Amino acid sequence: MGDFEVVRRTTIAAEPARIHGFVNNFKKWRLWSPWEDADPQLGRTYTGPESGVGAHYAWRGNRKAGAGTMEIKADAEREIGIELAFEKPFKATNFVVFTLEPVQGGTEVTWKMTGTRSGLMGMVGKVFPIDNLIGKDFDKGLARLKTIAEAAGS
Repeated sequence: MGDFEVVRRTTIAAEPARIHGFVNNFKKWRLWSPWEDADPQLGRTYTGPESGVGAHYAWRGNRKAGAGTMEIKADAEREIGIELAFEKPFKATNFVVFTLEPVQGGTEVTWKMTGTRSGLMGMVGKVFPIDNLIGKDFDKGLARLKTIAEAAGS
């Protein structure tokens, strides 16, 4: 029904390696993920390596949090690729890429998600653009990531 892309960026006053450590380890997402507030009783399962390629995270929560999995598929010094599979409230597989680009004063962090809208999400996406639904969460997550990464360096 249509491909989509959601992209948000921020500059963080920290080296790429410091930020990388918060993104390629799913246990550390609890410190900054914008969805941590969705369900205080969220069930989490971590499998595979602690970080990097093959690290796997599954969650199951209330209606707001839903259920799904994430797996790190690519992990380079300046780019982390994640396959994101939603089970509830709808089924979808999307791809997420975090890019860490050194810039004057720190690192530009880009959070991008791509996928295809189909079924119910295809219909909802016509009324409420995906960018409007998810973009604010990306902004919140990047702001939290900025706070913890900058604090970790002090």
